[in-house]
Amino acid sequence: MIEFEEVSYGYGGTGPLLSDINLKLAPGSFHFLTGPSGAGKTTLIKLCYGALVPTQGRAVLFDQDVRQMSRDDIAETRRKVGVVHQDVQFLDHLTLAENVALPLTVSGRATEMQDLGDLLGWVGLTGQVEARPPELSGGERQRAALARAVIMSPEVILADEPTGNVDWDMSQRLLKLLIELNRMGKTVLIATHDMNLIRAAKAQVQARVLRISDHRVQLAGADL
Repeated sequence: MIEFEEVSYGYGGTGPLLSDINLKLAPGSFHFLTGPSGAGKTTLIKLCYGALVPTQGRAVLFDQDVRQMSRDDIAETRRKVGVVHQDVQFLDHLTLAENVALPLTVSGRATEMQDLGDLLGWVGLTGQVEARPPELSGGERQRAALARAVIMSPEVILADEPTGNVDWDMSQRLLKLLIELNRMGKTVLIATHDMNLIRAAKAQVQARVLRISDHRVQLAGADL
């Protein structure tokens, strides 16, 4: 599904941020990615959906080498990957429902919006469908971001610090939604520095914990 072979990536002249990454995200698997701020968690996520191309090594996204993919191939791949970004961005002049439905609108699939109400109900936002983004709390924005990420029925969900700006109760609520997606067969990768969140998840789902250390991705030990 997503596989890295000896992948390295660096931002011009500063040496590699990530080096010799070997990683496979298999269908239906659940992963956490942890490490200190600046270690490269967001960069690794961008490599997972083709927003960045490795400096060295081979990244295979849905059986295609990212170096050989055309613009259209990349666009098609991104429809298979839902991303919850750390810095949630919405269009303030659109309602919550319109923002969540935007991926369908942009891709010409507006006719598939019949399930929008169910999706917003699933994330607990039925009462906020007409609200504008500035009227939403941090937790509501994060749940809306998750709804927008899954509206295209992607096979993979990548979440970059999805609970970084919400309290513990909301973190648990978001985690529950992500675990539900995994139980539906979705591959899930969550980048987080919150060890308590990881411990809570491991009590509910078989999760693999990856740690970025010294520019490399390592399988974290049982000390978590």
